[in-house]
Amino acid sequence: MQVICLEESAFYELVEQVVARLTEKHKQHAEKWVAQDEAMNLLNIKSRTTLQKLRDEGQLRFSQPQKKIILYDRDSIEQYLNKHARNTF
Repeated sequence: MQVICLEESAFYELVEQVVARLTEKHKQHAEKWVAQDEAMNLLNIKSRTTLQKLRDEGQLRFSQPQKKIILYDRDSIEQYLNKHARNTF
């Protein structure tokens, strides 16, 4: 068995690099347009009616490529969540 010793600063630098790479990789694979179930999951809502209400009020950007297919813009979902975020005291 081999043991690798790192200084504390080198260890934290390594961790930061790993996190940065994982974050970059995750962002590349995230699709811009998500289906209804994924949108509801991101918003943490259970009701399709609530999702439709947000869409009808113009809170979420969406695309309707076919009559029964509605896709939601991931960026608009994130903007909606950030808009309604509360700061701590």
